[in-house]
Amino acid sequence: MDYQVIWSPEALDDVDEIAAYIHKDSPIYAHSVVEQIIKKSNKLNKLPLRGRVVPELQDENYREVFIYSYRMVYHINEDVSEVKIVAVIHGARLLPEDLPVDD
Repeated sequence: MDYQVIWSPEALDDVDEIAAYIHKDSPIYAHSVVEQIIKKSNKLNKLPLRGRVVPELQDENYREVFIYSYRMVYHINEDVSEVKIVAVIHGARLLPEDLPVDD
């Protein structure tokens, strides 16, 4: 069964900010980074467990995949077959304390 991949508003904002920052120096690279983020997120519908468990959270339902130097953090809700992208951050940054949490 395929999972539905959805994006939190915060994660969409993260991608917009990343694109705007990179665009200042290289519009082509900014486009490439965003394109790769989208491609990786789309693959989660078939293989949601492909990412590693987020080390800071130690929760099997929170995982991450890397795109270039960015971490795409997502939450798996098996009850409703859903993967929610909750953050996209640079690998050198700390994970935000206010991640969107599913109950």
